[in-house]
Amino acid sequence: MRSVDRLDRRMRPLGSFGHLMHRRVRARGIALPILALLAAVPTLAGQVRRGPPPARPDTTLPMTVEDYDPRSTLVVPGSPVPRAAFPFVDVHLHLRGTMPREELDQLVRDMDALNLAVGVNLSGGSGAWLRDQIEAFETAYPGRFVVFANIDFQNIDDPEFGALAAAQLERDVEAGARGLKIFKSLGMWIRDGAGERVPVDDPRLDPIWAKAGELGIPVLIHSADPAEFWQPMDERNERWLELRLRPRRGQQRSDFTFEQVLGEQLNMFRRHPGTTFIAAHLAWLGNDLGRLGQTLDEIPNMNVGLGAVIYEPGRQPRFGHEFFVEYQDRILMGKDSWQPEEYPTYFRVLESADEYFPYYRRYHAFWRMYGLDLPDEVLRKVYYENALRIIPGIDRSRFP
Repeated sequence: MRSVDRLDRRMRPLGSFGHLMHRRVRARGIALPILALLAAVPTLAGQVRRGPPPARPDTTLPMTVEDYDPRSTLVVPGSPVPRAAFPFVDVHLHLRGTMPREELDQLVRDMDALNLAVGVNLSGGSGAWLRDQIEAFETAYPGRFVVFANIDFQNIDDPEFGALAAAQLERDVEAGARGLKIFKSLGMWIRDGAGERVPVDDPRLDPIWAKAGELGIPVLIHSADPAEFWQPMDERNERWLELRLRPRRGQQRSDFTFEQVLGEQLNMFRRHPGTTFIAAHLAWLGNDLGRLGQTLDEIPNMNVGLGAVIYEPGRQPRFGHEFFVEYQDRILMGKDSWQPEEYPTYFRVLESADEYFPYYRRYHAFWRMYGLDLPDEVLRKVYYENALRIIPGIDRSRFP
């Protein structure tokens, strides 16, 4: 029986099954060879539970998450849209005002291929620099470019800064500027002599916004950056890849928040109802079109541009379609950086009903795009009619 006792100890790991088998062994007097086989059951059972060892990754092909760029195997109807269905105004360009003639000629050829009728250069500067740009564009290609002026905040501590800046803006408009562009440095990086951040709604700047309204020109303003830039850079941050590749964009250590800067911008809009504003980049609310719509309802002098954020409506085609139809009079076409090969993604999102096609910069949006399938009357407004209404001096004859 010593062999059976040894079997008893070895079968204990099998729990109730082992206890049952042990009782049957004692009762029926099973031969020891069979007992030895049963004694091996725990080992066999363990092998069955564990299964085969997992396959090891092929370390001969190292790859990081930044490198991972899978090619979709999805086969659905659809095709690229290389040219806009209607001539359009790009209200958000940054161009060198004095470029070699050959470079300017190529720029216009690329514009023609895209059906880009009028480009708005937001980097116009002020004074003599602005006048030189306007003259260069008009001499080479009359009516193809519009230039916006900019503000120099260097003398923000001057008690007369607002009045002086407003007077300069008036001179710039007399020289041919058709609007005012405010860069994101206001509200984020510009500091006064005391080292304090200058908020977007700083009262010292009120004369500038009032003057723009008086002159009948729009103010296109970029305030803040995507809200995720302020969030922890962890596995839950939707902009993790962008922040990994562009770490200087992170605002986690800033002494101000996204909501703070956005709120300042909206306060400034409310305080100057007689001035027309264009919030660049869908006011960084393209990920929350419901909130953006409520904001547009509340602030009737606010409009939005599409520069560099087509990936937001492009991932919500049904709600995005509804938003564009509802606010068709408040949205303006814009691209931001001049990269001709990137425009077709805009056209495809706005015009087609295509599904699951790539965005042109993976670090901005790792997700795929879907077409909004907008009706022609909405496309016309987004592409050119809203710009013709808001920006003075655009050549109307270039559009249907």
